[in-house]
Amino acid sequence: MTDHDIAGLQRRLAEFAAARNWEPYHTPKNLAAALSVEASELVEIFQWLTPEESARVMEDAESAHRVADEVADVLAYLLQFCEVLGIDPLTALAAKIDRNEERFPAP
Repeated sequence: MTDHDIAGLQRRLAEFAAARNWEPYHTPKNLAAALSVEASELVEIFQWLTPEESARVMEDAESAHRVADEVADVLAYLLQFCEVLGIDPLTALAAKIDRNEERFPAP
């Protein structure tokens, strides 16, 4: 793991946007749309791969780089979206896991 933390990355993203005067465009609607676009770009990498090829995608340096870049884009927009709406993403995830454990108990 790395020494990066969610709050620190959100702060860096906010500073990056502020330095470019992008805050007016970082509305929940725009960030949700951008998140969807970036998730689609991640899906596009896998679109025509077989299940076996998709399992080996990280073995090729170029493909691995593309996947990592798209994962970073998805995460960046998700963190910005959470920041704008005041959502703690780790708390939201923990709560969702709790609900899923109740909804779908292990056999």
